[in-house]
This record gives sequence, C-alpha cells and structure tokens, in this order.
Amino acid sequence: MSQFFQIHTENPQKRLIQQAVDIINKGGVIVYPTDCAYALGCHLGDKSALDKIKRIRKLDDKHNFTLVCRDLSEIGTYAKVDNQMYRFLKAHTPGAYTFILKATAEVPRRLLHPKRRSIGLRIPDNKIVQALLEALGEPIMSTSLIMPGEDEPLSDPYDIRDVLQHEIDLVIDGGYCGVAATTVISLIDDRPEVIREGAGDISDFV
Repeated sequence: MSQFFQIHTENPQKRLIQQAVDIINKGGVIVYPTDCAYALGCHLGDKSALDKIKRIRKLDDKHNFTLVCRDLSEIGTYAKVDNQMYRFLKAHTPGAYTFILKATAEVPRRLLHPKRRSIGLRIPDNKIVQALLEALGEPIMSTSLIMPGEDEPLSDPYDIRDVLQHEIDLVIDGGYCGVAATTVISLIDDRPEVIREGAGDISDFV
C-alpha cells in the first residue's frame, strides 16, 4: 500500500520532503508533480526500482528515460555540454523542456539510449520537485506517468493512488499540474532539433 503525502505547492513541508527522499533512497518508486504533469521517479542508481517502473508502464529497453535535475551544474555532471550549449540551456531552464544530450560516464548504462549513448535531462519549474532535488542532492530518474494504452498522463492524485497503490511506494499530491508532455529538444547535433512539441514554446527552435 503506497503512502500519500499532500505537499504544499508554494511552501513544501520539509518534513514530508525528507520522508519522500528517504523513500527514494531506500529503493522506492514515487509519483510526483512537475510543471507539466505527474511523473514516476526513483533513485538513478537503483536497478530494481527502474525495473518496477518499466513493468508499470510496460516499457522496453529502448525507452528514453530522463534525469530530472536541480540546476545546470547537475546537468554538466551527466551530459557533455560546451559553452554555447550551456548558454542555450540557461536561456530555456527551468521550464517544460526535455533536452537530449550526449551522456557522460556518470550516467548508468541502463538509462542510456542504446545506440546514441544519449540521455534526456530536464529542470522543471516546480517548487515541490526543486525541494525534493535539493534534499536528495542528485537527479531523480524519471518518466511521465502515462499508463499502457493511454495517450495522456494520469492527472488526479487520488486516481493515481487508486490505480497504483499496490505497485508504488508514494504518491505526492501537489494539486493539478496538467497533462501536457514536455517539449523534447535534441542537442546531439550542431543545431537544436524539435523531437516532440509539448508544453514548452518552440518558437526559438524553428
């Protein structure tokens, strides 16, 4: 049976944030709000938690997972970023974007795209996520909460608890945060390429 925390969207309670971090560190799978939609997350080094997420969403090994980061200094640890790319990222974070970048050796191999050795990275504009990442001290391995056969993420925390209460360890109720996917931008090649148009404005990329 999963736990259920109601966390304030503007002033996240430190006690509940720390309890959520403890669950992540012990190998738990959580559902948490972002600036686009609810997401599934776990510790980036925990294979069994990742396997649980794959089972919940029925994902194969080719799925692109995302590391949700606190700031650009964390992105530099997990992705190869030059000065021009850094300026580009700084202009578009935090926000509703996932950036596909070449991964460094710090990223566990099981999270990488098998051929391109790339990883999705993002910095959400959401105070609950920022508080979680601050307390955790490293990124959360994440994927959107889209159930098999569905096109949009689950959006109601109570519905999420009803559907997943026996499969996950925690649902964080951060209110309604939408059902939009992030805009995905590839920075693998010389020019930014829009892979998927979502909540983030693409006018700078076309």
